[in-house]
Amino acid sequence: MESKVYVGNLSYDTTEEDLRTMFSEAGTVSVVDVIKDRQTGESKGFAFITMGSQVEAEKAISLFNAKDVNNRALKVNMARPREERPMGHGGYGGR
Repeated sequence: MESKVYVGNLSYDTTEEDLRTMFSEAGTVSVVDVIKDRQTGESKGFAFITMGSQVEAEKAISLFNAKDVNNRALKVNMARPREERPMGHGGYGGR
């Protein structure tokens, strides 16, 4: 069963392909999702990577947590489930 890891403290120059290449050392990389600002399209400095199994996700954490990449120590751990946020009136026509 696939497992998702969180990767934080990324350099804003790090690409999905950079992460796919790096994390493939730990096993099968199914999905790489670098989170980007909706308005600017710029990286927010973190990503989620779906690994092929729990074992591969744990290996990725042990290999890459605190690893220095582009002068930044990565923070890698198991991704937590997404929290549901209430729909608010964000100023975009909400009533």
